[in-house]
Amino acid sequence: MTADTRWLDEDEQRTWRAFLTAQRLLFDRLERQLQRDAGLPHAYYEILVRLSEAPDRTLRMSQLADSSLSSRSRLSHAVARLEAAGWVRRRACAEDRRGAFAELTPDGMAKLEESAPGHVEAVRADLFDALDRDQQRVLRDISDTLIAHLSDTAAWPVESDTRADAG
Repeated sequence: MTADTRWLDEDEQRTWRAFLTAQRLLFDRLERQLQRDAGLPHAYYEILVRLSEAPDRTLRMSQLADSSLSSRSRLSHAVARLEAAGWVRRRACAEDRRGAFAELTPDGMAKLEESAPGHVEAVRADLFDALDRDQQRVLRDISDTLIAHLSDTAAWPVESDTRADAG
C-alpha cells in the first residue's frame, strides 16, 4: 500500500457501498422485469427507446453506440439480434461506405409500445415511489454532476445527425 493513496473515510465508504448496492439492486429488478414481461434485456430495450426518440427513428450506428455507452462491437451484436426479430433495420450510408444506420421498424415500435408500460411502472415503483420530489431533484443533480465529470458528451438525449460526414 502506498502512502499517497487517498483512502475512503468511514462515511465515504458507507456512501460508496450504499450507492453501489442501490444501483445494482435497481438495475437487477429492472432487468428481470423486462426479461420476464417483454423478453428483452435492458440493453435491447434502451436501443429501441433511443431509436424511437431519434428523427425518422434512425441513428448512425456509431452515434447509437456512443450515446448508449456501448462498444461498437457489442452494439453491432445487439442490433443484429434486433434485426433478426424484425425490430430494427440496418442500412448502409450511401455517401460513406464505412457508415451504417440503425432504423426502428414498425414492428420494433410496436414491441416498444407493448413493453414500455410495464417498464415505466417498474421504474416508478422501484425508484420514484421511494423518493419524494426533493430527493428526486437531488438524485438528478448528483447524476448530472457525475455524468459531466465522467463523460465528454451527454449520453441522453442524443441528437441525431444522419449526414454522411457525421461519425
